[in-house]
Amino acid sequence: MSTRPSIPLPLRAVAAGAAATVALLLAGSASATADTRAGAAAGSTTVTPAGDEYAAKLSGDATFTAGSVTVTCTVSETSGTIPAAPDNHEDAGPVESAVGAPTYDSCTSSLPGVEATVTTSGEWTVSLQHGDPSTAGLTMPRGGFVLKTSGLAECTVTAAPDAAATVTGDWANGSPSTLTFDAAEVPVTVEGGFGCPTSATGSEFGAVYEITDTTDTSADVAVNS
Repeated sequence: MSTRPSIPLPLRAVAAGAAATVALLLAGSASATADTRAGAAAGSTTVTPAGDEYAAKLSGDATFTAGSVTVTCTVSETSGTIPAAPDNHEDAGPVESAVGAPTYDSCTSSLPGVEATVTTSGEWTVSLQHGDPSTAGLTMPRGGFVLKTSGLAECTVTAAPDAAATVTGDWANGSPSTLTFDAAEVPVTVEGGFGCPTSATGSEFGAVYEITDTTDTSADVAVNS
């Protein structure tokens, strides 16, 4: 299922590229300006099975790219609970509920010498809206995603630095259902020394998550009208 001592020129180029990579990692939390597609669709929404718990896990790799620089994450997941009836239905608008802060692990960079750690915190929410396509908006709290790097570029990147931010993807019903983020964006601020992209204000990413019902493994999580 988020967003610059004297150093030899070759190392400067590597550090700059690494810092650009750091900014791109943030969109996995999504995470830019909030996508308003879910809010624009005012039709009715019903999420089923009402009251069931679900898991969202990354399918394949999440890739973050800046020019020739690529970061690949192989593990990301979160979980939540579909609201019980009648709160799993809205006559006009999305069905909203709390969701666990997503985790991000096993990320590697195409550039050597850069390590990253991701910390998520606070109360996150998800809003599901039926439409063509149906959408899912993941909202992170202010400062709810922080990425720190060490090595050639020592930076601290904070997503949603000023206010809560929403990243929206396309939902497809299925077995399992999927949530696809395509060039989703999230606002960021960057702090750090040489090589950190301190002028960056956003980043983007692409990923596909599989959504499965963990209360009843024979059921599918679905978004309908």
